[in-house]
Amino acid sequence: MSPPDFHQQAHDRGLSVPEINVISDSGDSHNDCDTVVPSIPPSPASRERSLSASNADFPGRKRSLSGSTVGTASSTHLVLPPPSSSGASSSTASLMSKGDIEDALRPDPGTEAAFNVERNPFAFSPGQVSKPFCPKSLEALYALGGLPGLERGLRTSLASGISVNETTLDGTVSFDEAIDYSRKRRRLEAGLGGEKHHLNSVNTSHSTVSSSEAFADRIRVFKRNVLPAKKPTPLWRLMWQAYNDRILLLLTGAAVISLALGLYETLGISREPGEPMPVDWVEGLAICIAIIVVVLVGSLNDYQKERAFVKLNTKKEDRQVKVIRSGKSIMTSVHDILVGDILHLEPGDLVPADGIFISGHNLKCDESSATGESDQLKKTGGDQVFRLYESGHSDPHDMDPFIISGSKVLEGVGQYVVTSVGVNSSYGKILMAMRTDMVPTPLQVKLDGLATAIGKLGTAAACLLLFVLLIRFLANLPSNPSSGAEKASQFMELLIVAITVIVVAVPEGLPLAVTLALAFATTRLVKQNNLVRVLKSCETMGNATTVCSDKTGTLTQNRMTVVAGTFGEDMSFDDKNRTSNERRSTAFGSDLSKEWKDLLIESIAINSTAFEGEEDGKPTFIGSKTETALLAFARDVLGMGPVSEERSSAPMIYFMPFDSGRKCMGAVYRIQNGNYRFLVKGASEILLGFSSTLRTSSGTTDLDPYQKEKLDGVIRSYAEQSLRTIGLVYRDFAQWPPAEATPPNGDSEELALDRLLANMTFVGVVGIQDPVRPGVPQAVAKCIDAGVAVRMVTGDNVVTAKAIATECGIYTGGMVLEGPKFRTLNDQEMKDVLPNLQVLARSSPEDKRILVTKLRELGEVVAVTGDGTNDGPALKTADIGFSMGIAGTEVAKEASAIILMDDNFASILTALMWGRAVNDAVRKFIQFQLTVNITAVILTFVSAVSNDEGHSVLTAVQLLWINLIMDSMAALALATDPPTEQILDRKPIPRSAPLISITMWKMIIGQAMYQLAITFVLFFAGEQILGDILGNEDRQLMLNSMVFNTFVWMQIFNEFNNRRLDNRFNVFQGIHRNYLFIGITCIMVGCQIAIAFVGGQAFSIDRIDGVQWAICIALAAFCLLWAILVRLFPDPLFERIAKFVGRPFVFVYRPLNRWTHKLGNKIRRRKRPGSLREGNIMDSVRLSDAHIGNKERMDDIERDRV
Repeated sequence: MSPPDFHQQAHDRGLSVPEINVISDSGDSHNDCDTVVPSIPPSPASRERSLSASNADFPGRKRSLSGSTVGTASSTHLVLPPPSSSGASSSTASLMSKGDIEDALRPDPGTEAAFNVERNPFAFSPGQVSKPFCPKSLEALYALGGLPGLERGLRTSLASGISVNETTLDGTVSFDEAIDYSRKRRRLEAGLGGEKHHLNSVNTSHSTVSSSEAFADRIRVFKRNVLPAKKPTPLWRLMWQAYNDRILLLLTGAAVISLALGLYETLGISREPGEPMPVDWVEGLAICIAIIVVVLVGSLNDYQKERAFVKLNTKKEDRQVKVIRSGKSIMTSVHDILVGDILHLEPGDLVPADGIFISGHNLKCDESSATGESDQLKKTGGDQVFRLYESGHSDPHDMDPFIISGSKVLEGVGQYVVTSVGVNSSYGKILMAMRTDMVPTPLQVKLDGLATAIGKLGTAAACLLLFVLLIRFLANLPSNPSSGAEKASQFMELLIVAITVIVVAVPEGLPLAVTLALAFATTRLVKQNNLVRVLKSCETMGNATTVCSDKTGTLTQNRMTVVAGTFGEDMSFDDKNRTSNERRSTAFGSDLSKEWKDLLIESIAINSTAFEGEEDGKPTFIGSKTETALLAFARDVLGMGPVSEERSSAPMIYFMPFDSGRKCMGAVYRIQNGNYRFLVKGASEILLGFSSTLRTSSGTTDLDPYQKEKLDGVIRSYAEQSLRTIGLVYRDFAQWPPAEATPPNGDSEELALDRLLANMTFVGVVGIQDPVRPGVPQAVAKCIDAGVAVRMVTGDNVVTAKAIATECGIYTGGMVLEGPKFRTLNDQEMKDVLPNLQVLARSSPEDKRILVTKLRELGEVVAVTGDGTNDGPALKTADIGFSMGIAGTEVAKEASAIILMDDNFASILTALMWGRAVNDAVRKFIQFQLTVNITAVILTFVSAVSNDEGHSVLTAVQLLWINLIMDSMAALALATDPPTEQILDRKPIPRSAPLISITMWKMIIGQAMYQLAITFVLFFAGEQILGDILGNEDRQLMLNSMVFNTFVWMQIFNEFNNRRLDNRFNVFQGIHRNYLFIGITCIMVGCQIAIAFVGGQAFSIDRIDGVQWAICIALAAFCLLWAILVRLFPDPLFERIAKFVGRPFVFVYRPLNRWTHKLGNKIRRRKRPGSLREGNIMDSVRLSDAHIGNKERMDDIERDRV
């Protein structure tokens, strides 16, 4: 019997590589693309052969397992049913009684709803098909009839999938019908009789009568592959959370008491005729309204932030997967996967849904994220597991057909049928149980610490103020002629002012600023092809000092074309160089003999994971860009027909996936003389080293040193032209697997490849052109100017790598190393080499991980790109991992922090700019916030203490309005400044640099001094200086109104000053592009004007005239000119003065801060519950306490440093 037609079956079923263990559909005239009918199995002999071609050719071997049957890792979660002695003729019905089936599919407590579905046209409910998972249970799988039962019960086809035209299904399939189908199928396979037409008695066609929605019944019963959206916190709850701040509650209590006393004074006390009614209640009411406004603005900001991150997460979780529908392989969103779909599995895939493995080759999965199983688990086809069980086999290593959602495909290829999606899948259930709130970023944590420190200082100032005012109030109480209610009102005024100082001093806008900056940046980055998966990466990217970039697709366009080739002794073509001497590929193809064409076509088409498909409605090749380029060359130059036909004429027996260590991949097929040919393609210089003979037009000759040197020169010539070189070699064997390469256990999938990759016959080498992306050299130059070193890490040979690095501007005369040499360097040699290393060629993913690790040890902030599964460790190790959105595997994307949706290096530069913009936005706000904090607290304290009645020049309502400006509005305005090109004109901020730089402190102190000077002069000497300008009525009220107006306008103008963090003068640069800043500034100006004209009673001010307005605005606007003088003051001189003046303050603050911090920790620990139900939770708490202790020590150090 001839070998099975794996390639044709793979094409028919849309597999990316030839498949093993494929169910044939021959003879079923009812099964077409629009009518999904279960497939009919082949004869037992052919079936056994299709499961293991190698075993079929060696009948002396007892094993009859596919390439994915034997595992090396235990599967502790696999539940095996008791073995049966019924032999090969057993069926599901004979293996399990009806009671056993009921027990296997019995609902777990609390899951009964998933087992009861009304109007279910399928044989199974969502609960039943999820029973084989969590834990894995072969008993439950057998109770469902195995793969045949699932095929019939889910109304799908294991060969062609579900129909793309399916809407509402006609008729129903009962549970018994599905099991009966499985039984008859098994009997037919075993050759025990049964009519084929019995297997097709159930109508699985679709109907468009009841519903026009695609897959209406399938979606209704089994749901979509999405988790229910996490309900956003409603606005009212956010408002309640914002209001539950203890300071605001305290202020509310004081305001309500003040309002009650004011109303009592107004309404409860009789007054003389003509005596004006007091309006003391207005201030209490105004404070209440101000609190409402503060809470409303803060909660609206949080609401907008949540919505922005929900959209970001939705975008982040979406990806494209390969699925078979109506017999064709298509790409679809992971959210559109349905139960019954047939999905492809390839290395690097993240499994999107639960299912049962149908067939494939050497498939191994990492299920640690889903089940906790840390070993690589080898998968076996569902039919093969059934046969193994029937034969009495009980080794769980060989009997794991379960594809678990959330697991990762490490190696091998295959396909499986989806049985559970969304909330019904095992990983979906885990995710639903693990939903947590967003984790704060390091910058948010650092700002929380800074806000706490500032809040403590503000609270201390407020307590001191209250103490001083209270002592004076009590001292004057005996001589106070006021009534009891008036005295209580006076006391409440003192209390309200003290509490308001705390409200103003606590910078709750700091965490808000970084949140807004991150939300704004991530939203903009998505539009610029950067999908941020980990928030902290956005802020970390701003401090990046080096980028380790891949070549293919990142620096180059990933549009590969074969433009040159050399085969045999003297056959070659060149489409790249346009001189008169080159032979073009068209002439090369026409002159080539049929024997050579067949050899090249087989070398390219059989040894490939790419396949034919459609893209934008046009036929194309889908797969690796290198492989699609080779297939296009074979089609256009060599006259290759459809790939499926080429593969069907030479069925594949063994497949070796691409090995990143050996830089090659291979496939075995049987040639006409009965021998087996091992085809290998990969890195040309490596394969040339494996070769001992050369294929020529006259046959095969020994590869002498002269020919080897000549071919090596061709490879070097191609590489110097920036071409990727791919070599084609082969070796013939009399039997497969070869005895010298077979391990002692006889497993044909664990061959000694080092013994196979020797004495190869060299066929030829092709040069593949992948042009450098437009704009990459400019982007690299900008990175270098910004102080960010760019290194190229590639698998290409050193000549190609150096040529492309030179073209990109990366290589400028530095060091170039190859991976094999790089990994042998010791630590000291690494430290000497890394600063000058610019290109790492022939590197493996492990080399990239070592490079990242060593760079980080040198203090670098490292960004790295990766697209392969093996790049995961490097992406995780780096400070910022960039994965490729187009060429990247799902494992790489999962390990990365940012996904480059266009695979373009220029997008890394965009992320760098926005990362710096986020850090700058936070620092701008800190600079603004601390200026207002210092000024408002000192001004309130001094004016209240100096006033005989304890009244501050800024009332509680005025302070709340100022607090609203500096917290919410300024955060919005300063956190949304988009980056400019000038942001790249400076070096990265070191990791150890303080949050507030010397230049920032200089501006904070300088502006605070100016604002205090102006307000104190107005407050204490304003009446003497201004004289008649204040009018003839209540001059003190008019003066206080001018102080308030001037103070607010100084904050508005100072907001412009804080748009710059350096010592440059142009604070208006790029302001026309920040519409939000302009809009918020206009709102603040409009509100202040409205308050000045109509807010008299509430804000305790009087309407000022034009001259007074001019004085206020002129004094405030002068802070712009004052900022120029501050920037001109030398930073080193300011630093020396600040250290000298601040030394006594630091000496007192540090011990007080540590004492209060420890006291707070003790109080928090006492509030923590003393007993927990779960032992493992107690362990977690101990670890958490240890972490908290470390974090507290780090926070102490950080606060001291700040």
